[in-house]
Amino acid sequence: MKIDSANVAFILICTALVFLMTPGLAFFYSGLERRKNTLNTLMSCLFICGLGSILWIAFGYSLSFGADHNGFIGGLEHLFFNGVGLEPNEVYSGTIPESLFATFQMMFAIITPALICGSIAGRMKFSTLFVFIGIWSVIVYYPMAHMVWGDGGLLKELGAVDFAGGNVVHISSGITGLIASILLGKRHGYGILPYKPHNIPFVVLGAGLLWFGWFGFNGGSALAADGLAVHAFLTTHVSAAAALLSWMVIEKMFHGKPTVLGAATGGVVGLVAITPGAGFVPVWSALIIGGLVSPICYFTMSTVKSKFGYDDALDAFGCHGIGGIWGGIATGIFTMKSINPAAKWDGLLYGSTELFSAQIISVIITVAYSGIASFAILIILKKVMALRVTKEEELLGLDIAQHSESAYPAFTGLD
Repeated sequence: MKIDSANVAFILICTALVFLMTPGLAFFYSGLERRKNTLNTLMSCLFICGLGSILWIAFGYSLSFGADHNGFIGGLEHLFFNGVGLEPNEVYSGTIPESLFATFQMMFAIITPALICGSIAGRMKFSTLFVFIGIWSVIVYYPMAHMVWGDGGLLKELGAVDFAGGNVVHISSGITGLIASILLGKRHGYGILPYKPHNIPFVVLGAGLLWFGWFGFNGGSALAADGLAVHAFLTTHVSAAAALLSWMVIEKMFHGKPTVLGAATGGVVGLVAITPGAGFVPVWSALIIGGLVSPICYFTMSTVKSKFGYDDALDAFGCHGIGGIWGGIATGIFTMKSINPAAKWDGLLYGSTELFSAQIISVIITVAYSGIASFAILIILKKVMALRVTKEEELLGLDIAQHSESAYPAFTGLD
């Protein structure tokens, strides 16, 4: 297959946009945290830019997109990008070099584990987090990427569709965040002391960078500068816009005033919800998907979390886990084969039940696999190395306790 230079240029730009999402996420999360944990929260995302990249080059790409083994995992033929060259891969990369496809996918492998950090912010040992992210990428992310996107993958063969990572990215990380938050336990004083965002402008900056990068995340998943990319770009924006407004309406109804924090959160959950269906559902349905994800996530964050008492610190589960589940189900409702023939069936709205059933099954498998695997990893790590910092370190703040730095140092006469 001949290389198309326009497609190469487009995916190069999209790859850079997806990379930018991880620093954007770091700002989003750090703004939500307290002052004393600002740098630790930034670092929790930043280090994955290094670790995730090296693991992906070494064996991550091979395990995700190598030759299929029982629908669960790829092979080892592409270790250290062996055989991943400048020619297209007929199965995966279309008219772009396989090395570019692999690099684009690398950025997904970076941001996905970074999403988990929102659930465990303010209390997990950094050394344990480092080890956990490395193991989780191997045990959870690479098999999920293969099962959903790999040739011969279990969920792909089932007929389920996931355009840009509803299962692979959002549900897997969100469920993992929930499991981790429960095993770590609540932050000291949770439910008694106020845990308020220390820098809402950081949150808005992060949300803006995420929204901007998401155009590459979803649009680039078309792997070509074509009409499908335009469609995914448009549905992405429409869903985020609808969710932002929907969240503002909810806050107005229940609290009398919309908040900047709520608007930013709404935009992000709208982006999450449209991810699996961005290249499969009609534009008008993006209004519904985005409009409904805000009340669903709001209810989870405000009512479900309070009732069950888990400390999902920055609501990674509430945003990404729940938003991703709704997005996967909605994809089974609204998908049209005429938009993207990669879907075997139309959605439930058009009289076909096969895709809807496949989507439900894929969501259940993703929740079960990521949840059980994450639980096992954390239990083992708990026996080998402590999961959580001491009470004294937590009260001092993880910036000082884990990194000997302060985001806001007090200089005499200046602070």
